[in-house]
Amino acid sequence: MSLDSLKSSIPDYAKDLRLNLGSVIGNSELPAQQLWGTVLATAIASRSPIVLRELAPEAKANLSPEAYTAARSAAAVMAMNNVFYRTRHLLSDHEYGTLRAGLRMNVIGNPGVDKVDFELWSFAVSAINGCGLCLDSHEQVLRKAGVSRETVQEAFKIASVIQAVGVTLDAEAILGD
Repeated sequence: MSLDSLKSSIPDYAKDLRLNLGSVIGNSELPAQQLWGTVLATAIASRSPIVLRELAPEAKANLSPEAYTAARSAAAVMAMNNVFYRTRHLLSDHEYGTLRAGLRMNVIGNPGVDKVDFELWSFAVSAINGCGLCLDSHEQVLRKAGVSRETVQEAFKIASVIQAVGVTLDAEAILGD
């Protein structure tokens, strides 16, 4: 199971996704830990069993055990935070924004890897989950840490392609024609 296997399973009508998947992973200028942590966290966030099954082993082979766990933690905590903060933001009653969240998210303060990497993974998961408040928050932390716009964009390019591949392959698994 691998990136090549995943690419070969993408149907011809979605050839652009096949090419983009190879490009965003194979030609990425991100350091290996940032790249594979982003790949793993967004594969989890895509909710596609096919994508996760194909990409997780390769991510595990390219990440330290700590980074592998941290990328999974980023996907987990952002699954919660993206729903919570997106809902707060979308409600017309802004008083919810003044209430204490009361949710544990200790991993954000101590992710076990470089904080910038964890922020990048959290940002990419937030792109998939569509939480504008979280996107802005993580982007600001990244930019204050000196991360370039190009690097931030690389993360959401990876997220967009992995999400699209997941949607396409999951539909193919159901439609099968």
